Amino acid sequence: MHLAEQGARIVFTARDQKRADVTMAKLHKANAGVDHAVHMGDLSTLAEMKRVGAELAREPQIDVLVNNAGAMFNKRLETADGLEMTFALNHMAYFVITELLRPRLKPGARIVTTASNAHRGAKLDFDDLQSRKWYAGFPVYSKSKLCNILFNLALARRLKGSGVTANALHPGFVATRFGDNSGGLMRTVFKVAKPIGAISPEEGARTITYLASSPEVANISGEYFYESKIAMPSPEARNDEDAERLWEMSEGIAAL
Repeated sequence: MHLAEQGARIVFTARDQKRADVTMAKLHKANAGVDHAVHMGDLSTLAEMKRVGAELAREPQIDVLVNNAGAMFNKRLETADGLEMTFALNHMAYFVITELLRPRLKPGARIVTTASNAHRGAKLDFDDLQSRKWYAGFPVYSKSKLCNILFNLALARRLKGSGVTANALHPGFVATRFGDNSGGLMRTVFKVAKPIGAISPEEGARTITYLASSPEVANISGEYFYESKIAMPSPEARNDEDAERLWEMSEGIAAL
């Protein structure tokens, strides 16, 4: 909403029509003079990622692309493409949508990728990116957030010299619906923890807004931010070889 209040036209994706309507009402309240838009779709499947990405690419102008997903599942689920659901939603949706929109981005545009400090301690097993050998909800979520930072690292390298920037961030522990559908013990843990230690969605959006609009970061790219400041991610998140390997494997999966 902060960006809308600053005068921006917001185009977003959603899979639940009722929640999309609520968001749209808030956007019109924040900035009534702009024709905001929503593109409905289930970004767990490659076909839907590509369809929604193609629709977004037809928007008249894209100044900022915000990748924001953080689903977690207590039990291992597979998408129609045979991908593990967390990997598909939290990583592949970022990759596919960004690659479809990248040709539309002009100098001065920004890509903002929401990751998490939950990536710390995670390490990718490139022989088992779909977690078929072993699965647990939070560790797999942590790996997906590591993927986000490695994706940003490889993306920034490809954008070098284009005038388009790419940065990732940790929003903090935010009181959203995150974890509500995970089931099992993790759902209980989040239900108890949120009222105690979580920040509001408005507070959690501050670093996203900063990266999307502040002139202070207009020429900064490839970094990881927390509380609107550059932070140091884990050593695994700074591994250039892993970033390139993940990119190449994601390209193969996406088949764009």
